[in-house]
Amino acid sequence: MDTAALQETPLHDVHAALGARMIDFGGWHMPVQYGPILDEVRTVRNACGLFDLGHMGRFHITGPDAIKLVDKVATNFCAKIPVGAIRYALFCLENGNPIDDVLLYREEQDVFIVVNAGNLERDLAHLQEHAEGMDCEVVDQSRELDMLALQGQHSEAILQRVVEDCDLSELKYYRYTWGTLCGIPNVRISRTGYTGEDGFEVYIPPSSSKQVWDSLLTHGADLGLKPIGLGARDTLRLEAGMALYGHEIDDDHNPIEAGLSFGIRFAEEKGDWLGREALLAVKADPKKQLIGITTDGKRVPRQGHKLFRGDTEVGYVVSGSVSPTIETNIGTAYVTLGNEEVGTELELDINGKRQACVVAPQPFYSRTRK
Repeated sequence: MDTAALQETPLHDVHAALGARMIDFGGWHMPVQYGPILDEVRTVRNACGLFDLGHMGRFHITGPDAIKLVDKVATNFCAKIPVGAIRYALFCLENGNPIDDVLLYREEQDVFIVVNAGNLERDLAHLQEHAEGMDCEVVDQSRELDMLALQGQHSEAILQRVVEDCDLSELKYYRYTWGTLCGIPNVRISRTGYTGEDGFEVYIPPSSSKQVWDSLLTHGADLGLKPIGLGARDTLRLEAGMALYGHEIDDDHNPIEAGLSFGIRFAEEKGDWLGREALLAVKADPKKQLIGITTDGKRVPRQGHKLFRGDTEVGYVVSGSVSPTIETNIGTAYVTLGNEEVGTELELDINGKRQACVVAPQPFYSRTRK
């Protein structure tokens, strides 16, 4: 693989030294695994995992019209987000289909936004285009801020060992605060995650990335903390029923049929926003629905596999994996309405061969949140 043109996070050489298998992920040279992927999934479920998220995009929208801009381009209602809270949202086109899904961090006047790595440039251009004529600035902080995540039941205990100035037990789910981390002041610390487990994200200067990474691994060693790659992250999010751009949602799949209505606000008070009318039409007359499937067959569901009910093609798979947590093969798929009821028996078409599967409740795995 020619890696010369791929971008690298500040921890690239650390991953190489740890023996990680590196891949091209959205134009970045990233660790897909350090050891067996299913073992890494179990580590996060049973102990704790450390993730390099330096490839994600980080924007800061500043100025008097910052919230107004976000409410023009994002599906959630930014003006109604409490200061210090975080909300899931999407950036949609006029046809209602998303160019990305994002997290909005509400500040007093400004908004901090985390976007997907592969969509960073498109998102930035989208925001800048719609900011024209507004009194605000779209600042790309992706290079000046690095991002790490701790995920797992011991994440709070481990992170608290290296954090001063704040009690993490008081930080609620989908909230953020500020603290001193490994001696670094004014670090943004959030409690969200993409695994279905308790977890935190920290935003730090790239020059401090290795120091923080090493310190966390040292302080978490007795609680089972290990570095985790993108392969396990994908299985973890699938088990937890979380969408991945390019699979459950993309330019051809709208968030209503993807089951993401919790991130959309149609309130008249919010005013018009990109994609609103198209999504109202989909809400009134959906044609398909995202479902979960499980299969005990030997072959794992993969994106593009067709689904049949008898002789009738009724849908297609968008994500799939072996699940070590529920000990079967799992996947998500779109099916035409009438085939979405839990327990419905369907068949996967895998290279011309049929394999039985069944519609399963989503998420496949959940835990009690704080």
